[in-house]
Amino acid sequence: MPFTPATHHLIDSNGLPLFSLKEINALPVAEKERIYSTLVPELVFERYGFDRDTFCSPDGRSRINFICPEGLGLLRIAVRRSPEDRDNLFFVEVADTPYRQMEFSFCLINDPDAPRFNVDCDIQGRDNSFGTMRRNINEEVKAMAAGLSPNQVRAGLKTFKPFFDRFEQFVASLGIDIIVAEPLSYSNAIRYEYYGFDYITGKQLMLWIDREFQPGGILHRRLDGSTPFRQPGMEKTVRGRSWAIHDGILEQPWDEIKIYKSVGQHAHVNTFVQWQY
Repeated sequence: MPFTPATHHLIDSNGLPLFSLKEINALPVAEKERIYSTLVPELVFERYGFDRDTFCSPDGRSRINFICPEGLGLLRIAVRRSPEDRDNLFFVEVADTPYRQMEFSFCLINDPDAPRFNVDCDIQGRDNSFGTMRRNINEEVKAMAAGLSPNQVRAGLKTFKPFFDRFEQFVASLGIDIIVAEPLSYSNAIRYEYYGFDYITGKQLMLWIDREFQPGGILHRRLDGSTPFRQPGMEKTVRGRSWAIHDGILEQPWDEIKIYKSVGQHAHVNTFVQWQY
């Protein structure tokens, strides 16, 4: 649903207003988990049968884990259907900042029944820190062929937009008006543009990338077929560009890209004019 400003400030059970995750985390466990449960995507309950009150999966065991330690402005929510599942169905991490902003650190919404591609570990099974230390090229090729973006181990459930709308409402209810994030990949950055983000740092790089992927540009010339991720034509889609960048076509690290969103506003930034995912 489209964003609408929060009509009520979030209050605790005593009627006192709450202004941060740290203040929520100071509440009794049941109360803060009730508040945070509103961020769990609806499909967790509707499609996968989790109980809204007990947070139990259909097998009767609690599978929604809220990590919200007292004294810290940090929240992690992790949802698994069963202990045997390798990946979370849903995972989000957010945090207070010193500047009364909300940091949107990480979010995953996986289809637990979709094929898994082991792009998150090398061929020996060691974690590779999102491919920044050691890559698993064979798995990456398979993931790319399946339509996934860099760092995706499974297809998603196409429910990020309603989740993010709900998250933005939650941030607004705390009286916070800025969300900040750091996109892990080029495709993440473009997706965040679609959701209304602008750039703190990195906008000129994004514009340069778009320009140099045009015919005659430096990055366009580097799509020379030398690797599976540098095939001619990959410049035409966000996903194709993202794989090429993941493969090192920029010849510089993908970092220092910082973005922000004014709550309730869309920045209308588009650094990939012919947007096609």
